[in-house]
Amino acid sequence: MRVKMGTVVPKMGTFVHLIEEPTDYRTAIAMALHAELDDTHRAIKTAMRWTGASERTVKYWFSGERGPSGDHLIALARHSDAVLYVVLALAGRHIVEEAGDCKANDDRQE
Repeated sequence: MRVKMGTVVPKMGTFVHLIEEPTDYRTAIAMALHAELDDTHRAIKTAMRWTGASERTVKYWFSGERGPSGDHLIALARHSDAVLYVVLALAGRHIVEEAGDCKANDDRQE
């Protein structure tokens, strides 16, 4: 009997346990984009202009399949209040100030 040479793949391989993806993040960003820009092709073009991302990438963000990361997320937060509030809320940093509170704080500082 002839012996085969080469690499043998073991029958019992290593299982790679994927960390659960944060679907809440993607969904929250998609909802914020829809709230801020609506659901038109013009909205996609606007987000592309804000971030410099490709059309397909922005469509993924709007559908909630993927979420922006790094520079794109910062650019979105720079232009969109809704995205900024969502990011702060997901980070547990709820910042709520009313106009009256701001005046009161200014008076105390003087």
